[in-house]
Amino acid sequence: MKKLLSLILCACLLLTACASGANEPVSDHESYKVGEFTLSSGDGEQAPPETSAETEATTEPTTESTTESSTEPTTEATTESTTESTTAATTTEATTTPAPETEPEETEKVSDTPEIPEGSSAVYMTTDISPEGLMKVYEALGVELTGDNIAVKLSTGEPPASNYLDPDLIRDLVELVDGTIVECNTAYGGSRSETAMHYQVAEDHGFTTLGKGFVIMDEDGSMILPVNGGNQLKENYVGAHFGDFDGFLVLSHFKGHMIAGFGGAIKNISIGIGSQEGKNLIHTAGRSHTSWFGGEQDAFLESMADAGKSVVDALDGNILFVNVMNRLSIDCDCNGNPAEPDIHDIGILASTDPVALDQACVDLIYEAEGNESFVRRMEGQNAIHVLEAGEEIGLGNRDYVLLEVR
Repeated sequence: MKKLLSLILCACLLLTACASGANEPVSDHESYKVGEFTLSSGDGEQAPPETSAETEATTEPTTESTTESSTEPTTEATTESTTESTTAATTTEATTTPAPETEPEETEKVSDTPEIPEGSSAVYMTTDISPEGLMKVYEALGVELTGDNIAVKLSTGEPPASNYLDPDLIRDLVELVDGTIVECNTAYGGSRSETAMHYQVAEDHGFTTLGKGFVIMDEDGSMILPVNGGNQLKENYVGAHFGDFDGFLVLSHFKGHMIAGFGGAIKNISIGIGSQEGKNLIHTAGRSHTSWFGGEQDAFLESMADAGKSVVDALDGNILFVNVMNRLSIDCDCNGNPAEPDIHDIGILASTDPVALDQACVDLIYEAEGNESFVRRMEGQNAIHVLEAGEEIGLGNRDYVLLEVR
């Protein structure tokens, strides 16, 4: 039996080596990998249980390995790993037969998730765009926001027909974190440039009844965050009520944008958290407090990365990011009449790293059918530069491992 198991292990390792050699990059950063990540739910099919007192002495990591139990001679747990190479990614599926009579605990993350290489970040993904899917991908992060006052940052969406996040999609998650929906006024005019009108839009769009309610963070002006190690900005002007919150859950509708090229997590914590004054400074790379016109494109993108880093630094990392890839218009939610999407809905992604999260979304756009107009929008604005700048200043990693949540 041991010889047979050894032959199986060798064959799996050979297949893995051949498949990984065929992996093609999807961008100018390291090719991403897609792995499987499962949350146990207490019923139905379960992920392999975490190492317990009964199995600790005999259980080895299950990825690409075969484990024999010395405490129960009749029990053999065999893990077969099959790696398939696609044009854009390497997909690893692990199927494990758990030891009998071992009861997994509820809502636990599997203990044998793929190891994340140094300089890379984990990005979790589900194709289930539903309240349940959103909860699963959030729980997969395995990190809890700390503090009594948690902000949930999103875009309230410009009337009459923008693609803002559906309140029914996010309600359960907002309640889970006991969050307050927060936003800042716009600098370009429109229905959300003045506080009273903006509160009305938030109410009309269904955000004022979620969690602890809704707050416009810059209704009382700005507070200043220092920018450490930025390319363009030395300070970042955010809404004055930013300091009222202990941590942030950043819920972003991923989409195109006429100036930034795309809008995701980084835009949501830079332009999105900036006060009106702060938005002007980001757009002009620190040159104007009163107008957002006239900025140089790459300097604007670098300023977004600078502002985002100041927010993450101020929160000491007590911030989590979720991007919802549905209604993938080339136009931002600040456009009240956006173009209809050419790309089908893709899924929900989450990470502790905003650069890795946005990079993963960009890569998925490049792989999607009907992506021509979206790609033109991004490339026409050199949108990838915000990710390059973010990585350069330490906001996050462009290299990542994409893990499917089931």
